[in-house]
Amino acid sequence: MPFSTARRRVHVAVCRLALGWGFALLAACGFHFQGAARLPDALARTYLVTDEPGSAFTASLRDELRRRGAQIVDRREDATSVLRILEDVTDRRVMSVTARNVPREYEIYYSVTFTLEAGGEQLLEPQSLVATRVYAWSEEEVLGKVAEERVLREALAEDLARRVIRRIEASRAGARPSTS
Repeated sequence: MPFSTARRRVHVAVCRLALGWGFALLAACGFHFQGAARLPDALARTYLVTDEPGSAFTASLRDELRRRGAQIVDRREDATSVLRILEDVTDRRVMSVTARNVPREYEIYYSVTFTLEAGGEQLLEPQSLVATRVYAWSEEEVLGKVAEERVLREALAEDLARRVIRRIEASRAGARPSTS
């Protein structure tokens, strides 16, 4: 019996060591879990400009920026960067209809256009992103389908917010030093 307990402890120790080495190798190559990395210094204090401050996208973008270590400031003078949302549009369109011309499927779309400025210069030209989802419609389940549409719209907004952050990171725009 003591032999199996000792063997078990060795196995646990080996597994821990292997896991530790695995995480160390992942970290060394630059890998990081989604949402775990911090934003570049230029985005440390971000001023967000939008015509739709109450939209699902704007709320998701604020959350994503905060989750990544940015501070959303209320005054442009306090900012190291200005993230301008030029377009924030969501709607739906009919994708298919029944023989009685009643909608059977809808496509929800969410479209955003943004630009990034820091230190008085435009780091990113206007960038546009679109996300879409198709869902089935049923006249018998109107309340459920309306709720489903709201949830899908929020999911699209969250997806777009993460894509905006990745686009900024990929452009290396956020890596430029700020003069503020």
